[in-house]
Amino acid sequence: MHIPFHGSAASSVGVEWELELVDAGTGDLRSGATPILGELAAGRGGDHPKAKHELLESCVEVITGVCSTVGQAMDDLAGTVAEVRDAASGLGLDLMCSGTHPTTEWTTQEISATPRYQMLIDRMQWMARRLQIFGVHVHVGVQSGKKAVPIVNALTAYMPHLLALSASSPYWASTDTGLASYRSKVFEGLPTAGPPHALSGWPQFEEFIATLITAGAISSIREVWWDIRPHPDFGTVEIRIFDGLPTLFEVGVAAALSQCLVDMLSSQLDRGYRLPVPHGWVVRENKWRAARYGLDADVIVDDKGGTRPVRELLEELVHELSPVAARLGCEEPLAGALQLMEMGPSYERQRRVARAHGGDLRAVTASLVGEMAAGRPAMAL
Repeated sequence: MHIPFHGSAASSVGVEWELELVDAGTGDLRSGATPILGELAAGRGGDHPKAKHELLESCVEVITGVCSTVGQAMDDLAGTVAEVRDAASGLGLDLMCSGTHPTTEWTTQEISATPRYQMLIDRMQWMARRLQIFGVHVHVGVQSGKKAVPIVNALTAYMPHLLALSASSPYWASTDTGLASYRSKVFEGLPTAGPPHALSGWPQFEEFIATLITAGAISSIREVWWDIRPHPDFGTVEIRIFDGLPTLFEVGVAAALSQCLVDMLSSQLDRGYRLPVPHGWVVRENKWRAARYGLDADVIVDDKGGTRPVRELLEELVHELSPVAARLGCEEPLAGALQLMEMGPSYERQRRVARAHGGDLRAVTASLVGEMAAGRPAMAL
């Protein structure tokens, strides 16, 4: 099976941000995507190009165009979010984003009428029905499938860094799960989700996809929901491991880390280096540690079981990527990763709010709404 890879300009960047629609009075998730998207489409002669349905009617996904810099991507997102917010407010809805909603039960949610999602529910049943989860996806342009596969392989070493910093889902149905990122474990319930398989190159990726399609496991590449995957239609490497991020500031951090990492690895390939491929069992263990402990995780760094704190590794990574960021024009959002470690990722901030309000998770939802409106994390209570 031949799968053409439509190569992109090196290190172009695009972002997808899944926004939760919550009742302005109660903070609970509430359906509203269809009327909101209908209002945004009115007068356009077609759908809004940058606001779309997701699985749940209580979610609107906003996307950017193909951008040259992280700054352009953030400006693009901000404009669309403002449109969605205006339409939502007329329905008594607020916007927020987190990997999971702190209180709403997934069984109460309405599924989008989009045929793709109806087919997903029919095939996966409760494993898909319970996907009341929200994320951020970052696309970074690469020139060829030949480059995309080794870059995906090498990026798996950084999955715990990216997940720990973005973790925002400690709560599920009004219960503290004990995890920093419960979303990542819910998503792994789908058979083609989770860490990517280490593949030898583009031909083996084509073979993998052909096998699943022939067997009836999937109908298209779009149903391979790896944490990091090649996207041949867009000509990108898509980093999907991020939990839903509450603020534009944090989305910028995720985009800068993604763009710089892919660019660094692509440059190493251009210079003739062979990129490392971590062992699958190490990748899975490190992802679990990041999901469980967030920035307090110690992750495996060698084949002998040696470990180091992910906080230290993130600090080193930001410094390593600084020259790349200077060249790409994203020094400020990359440096924001260090600021975010000081402020605390969303899972830490949510728990701080809950403690300060005697465990009342409605206060957590209110804080998430407030952070999205402000565009930056709340420093302190």
